[in-house]
Amino acid sequence: MRWFKKRQGTAAPAAVQLRSTERHPFGMLGDYVPLSRGETRLYRAVREAVPVVDAAVYKLIRMSGGVTARCADPAAERALGEFLRTVPVGRGQFGVNAFLDCYLDSLLTCGRAVGEIVPAGGGGDIAALLCGRVEDIEIREGEHPLEFQICGADESGRMGPLPHQDLLLFTPLNPEAGSPYGVSLLRSLPFLSEILTRIYHTIGVNWERCGSVRFAVTCKNGEGASAAERGRLLAEEWSRAMQDSRGGSVRDFVAVGDVEIKAIGADAPVLDSEVPVRQILEQIVAKTGIPPFMLGLSWSSTERMSSQQADLLTTEITAIRRTLTPVVERICRMWLRMHGYTCGFAVEWDDINLQDQVEEARAELYREQARKLRIENDEKEAGRGENNGSA
Repeated sequence: MRWFKKRQGTAAPAAVQLRSTERHPFGMLGDYVPLSRGETRLYRAVREAVPVVDAAVYKLIRMSGGVTARCADPAAERALGEFLRTVPVGRGQFGVNAFLDCYLDSLLTCGRAVGEIVPAGGGGDIAALLCGRVEDIEIREGEHPLEFQICGADESGRMGPLPHQDLLLFTPLNPEAGSPYGVSLLRSLPFLSEILTRIYHTIGVNWERCGSVRFAVTCKNGEGASAAERGRLLAEEWSRAMQDSRGGSVRDFVAVGDVEIKAIGADAPVLDSEVPVRQILEQIVAKTGIPPFMLGLSWSSTERMSSQQADLLTTEITAIRRTLTPVVERICRMWLRMHGYTCGFAVEWDDINLQDQVEEARAELYREQARKLRIENDEKEAGRGENNGSA
């Protein structure tokens, strides 16, 4: 019994932690678990939390440009071009380019995109092109690597193959060998994004706490009144002085005794966030493959895009277009066959930028200038020959 009482009396007290449990609004970035369906919500949260990532995705979509089709039959080319320009794609948008913008947005963010070709009544035309939610579908592989089925939930909630697989569009981005799903462009960014949002959240909290300067008025000694009365008088006079300062008037603060006034938090050092934020943004920009100045980051002394950066950016856009080309070819092929055209066609993309056209125009100018000089030299030589003959 004595041993029991002794052990009971020496029990250690519970530890108390004063650290705040407050988290920034995008706290799910710190709980990153690479699950199939959870990834899509995570990557969309990364885009919402980090504006640079969101701007990079939109710029890649815009720079991918528009698409057209060239056919051997001129009549089929005109009809196909009208279809590509006016096909409904939902939510008040028309045209295959609007469909590809939404399709590519899902492809870059989630690593895969799914769409549907909606036939008109009777099956003689395509009524619409629609994008789907990648969170609602699953891929079921077949007996060999070339066979797969797109599955969705039925009325009872069980996943099963969707009907009319030939009308469904599915594109993975850089799929790995052991998985039919693609890899998001934002993979490897959740860890860095969580650190970046933590820094920004801390900056906001510090400004909220210390942005409005608070003062501590301390009176160490004094005579003629009690401590409570003296403190009350100091508080009233200090409050009256601060209120008069807000109105634009200057008022001196007079107190009796050894009074000390300090700004609360003024002696606390403020951490420099420029270097760590830039290091994180460098990693994010390197992942997107876009020059920093196009994202509003002035890291270099010039904003002129070098030929090396232009070549790398062109390579990135070309790779994205190469991924989307089979989808456009499948849509065009189905529309041509529905309308009885058997001619061949080719998908053509718009120019990525004007830099190549500027270089070609400058080269053409140089050729014309050289041609003009040759004509003038020939005329001079001919004139000299005539003069020598007459002499």
